[in-house]
Amino acid sequence: MTTNQRPALGRPRAFDVDQALDRAMQVFWHQGYEGASLSDLTGAMGITRTSMYAAYGNKADLFRKALQRYTAGPAGYVYEALKEPTARTVAERILQGAACATTLPGRPAGCLGVQGALAVGESGRSANEALIRWRRDGEDAIRERFVRARAEGDLPPDADPAALARYLLTFAYGISVQAATGVPRDELLQVAQSALRAWPAT
Repeated sequence: MTTNQRPALGRPRAFDVDQALDRAMQVFWHQGYEGASLSDLTGAMGITRTSMYAAYGNKADLFRKALQRYTAGPAGYVYEALKEPTARTVAERILQGAACATTLPGRPAGCLGVQGALAVGESGRSANEALIRWRRDGEDAIRERFVRARAEGDLPPDADPAALARYLLTFAYGISVQAATGVPRDELLQVAQSALRAWPAT
């Protein structure tokens, strides 16, 4: 090949990468990491294993990409809530978002970030670690927002931003577990309102 020649380009993918990733996300969300076999994933995505490996990497890589997709999509309410003007409305949006996102029609009940890698063995260790980081990152972001709220006088001076973030997520994750067991949305919204009764007054 001369210096002026270009190597032949690879064949374009015959599937929508984002759409296939959405389908993989649904499988992981419904079945968990270990419950989702490669056949389940590739069947839902409409691709071969070779195409999956080429486009996304191995199963653990695919799970991490699906989790990113989930964070930007169904779980995007958390980071949107952080833009609210007060700490209380941040908390309210997160709890209400948890109740709504985990009971969406046509979607698996519960939360991928909570259920995705529960009770996994050695083969699911990387997925479990990814979810631990995912939950920690979310908690850190909420804590930092509450640190700012305290500095702005929106929370009392003695408020503990770390404890408030953990309190809030304990209820949010609990809501998702209840949703997975079939508790309806209206009852979960009542739980959210109950959690807010203990919110510190400004």
